[in-house]
Amino acid sequence: MSVLLMRLAGPLQSWGSAARFVRRTTENAPTKSGVLGLLAAAQGRRRDADLSDLAALEFGVRIDQPGTRLRDFQTAHHSDTLKAMPLSERFYLADAVFVAGVSGEAALVQRLYEALLEPVFLPYLGRRSCPPSEPITIGEPLDKGLEQALREAEWEVSARVRRRRAASGAAQLDLLLDSPPEIRPDLTLRDLPMSFDPRHRRYGLRGIRTLQVPAPGTAGSPQPSLPPHEPTTLLTPVTSVTPRTA
Repeated sequence: MSVLLMRLAGPLQSWGSAARFVRRTTENAPTKSGVLGLLAAAQGRRRDADLSDLAALEFGVRIDQPGTRLRDFQTAHHSDTLKAMPLSERFYLADAVFVAGVSGEAALVQRLYEALLEPVFLPYLGRRSCPPSEPITIGEPLDKGLEQALREAEWEVSARVRRRRAASGAAQLDLLLDSPPEIRPDLTLRDLPMSFDPRHRRYGLRGIRTLQVPAPGTAGSPQPSLPPHEPTTLLTPVTSVTPRTA
């Protein structure tokens, strides 16, 4: 199995799982349907395309910076009749940063990685009005488990934020992973995409396992293994000394 990690950072994000009508809420972290929709768009898949291969991917997300919840009121007019539509209430996450990952068959994961490098449709963070502020790709696909990859990925926040959170003792990060069928999930969301067809969107329930992990680079976090280093090997041994003459 192969793992693709993604950096989801921007001024605004919105990841709805139960948003409808005039109240459009957001979850505290990216949804599986939102991230798979981003990947499908990068590949150029149409909304009525088959999603079974993407839905089968294992999904997880680490909350590096939870951000601040923001509420906005929006008005709109019908494009044909110009009639005013009802006032809508929309929620966003401001200045949030996440590391999301998908795990699956290596060939598919590699194609998704290549699509993110040259996306057919521009990616956005849950809504078209929420573009990413940084490149989404973190690196090439990894040959390791999804949980391990998310635990070890670099903490995607500024040095100032790292110091402040480490000093306050709040250097624990929330990790949300797909729950295996044999394990009782900690929570469930209806965010497993079955069809993005606008005529009949369909989503299934997904079990989620939650845990907290130490922020990478802090006490208690896994440290990368380094090769043995002996600095004196860089010194050239002196074999003879020529005496100085007056």
